[in-house]
Amino acid sequence: MKTPLIAALLLAASLAQAASLSDALTAYDEGDLKTAAKGFADSAQRGEPLGQFNLAMMNLRKELPGASDAKAWQLLQRAAAQKLALAENALGEMIEQGRHGKPDPKAACGWFERAAEQGNGDGALATATCYYLGRGRAQDLAQAHRWYLEAAKAGDVGAQYIVASMFETGSGVESDARLARYWYDVAAKNGDDAAKAKLKAMRDAEASS
Repeated sequence: MKTPLIAALLLAASLAQAASLSDALTAYDEGDLKTAAKGFADSAQRGEPLGQFNLAMMNLRKELPGASDAKAWQLLQRAAAQKLALAENALGEMIEQGRHGKPDPKAACGWFERAAEQGNGDGALATATCYYLGRGRAQDLAQAHRWYLEAAKAGDVGAQYIVASMFETGSGVESDARLARYWYDVAAKNGDDAAKAKLKAMRDAEASS
């Protein structure tokens, strides 16, 4: 369900940030990486977490002269210290993928959970997987369900299907056919073919009983 860090994390900015950061984002979208890098670097030097995050992403994507994972790590650490959930999740992915030393599932899950607690959907999905698989966390299906539900609410289709299945089977949560149908329907409307089939099977079973 998880996509690679470089492909998954998007450059982001808020209207509250300095105009130069917005200009840097525009330059990046237009393919002017040199101008974008300067704008992000200026923002990062001012201590703006989104500038730090965006410059880290350019390092991870090797879009800068002398780009390195070490520089990305430092920048993400600074942004995470300001509680930027995007940076917290990115740190977890770097650790999980072995881009900051040997992969450490426990440490990675710690960062994912920090991001999840701030409402980050990717962090919620990763945290749920930690608990579901018992990787980096003791296996806890109730916690897995909790975080898959948060990821499902954030729009992740895979999480929507898993939540439906957990409600259907009573895995980590009390079984509830109504909620199972609801989440299968949400996933189906978002293009999940397996959810469409499950929803039809449940409805057919109910109609014949």
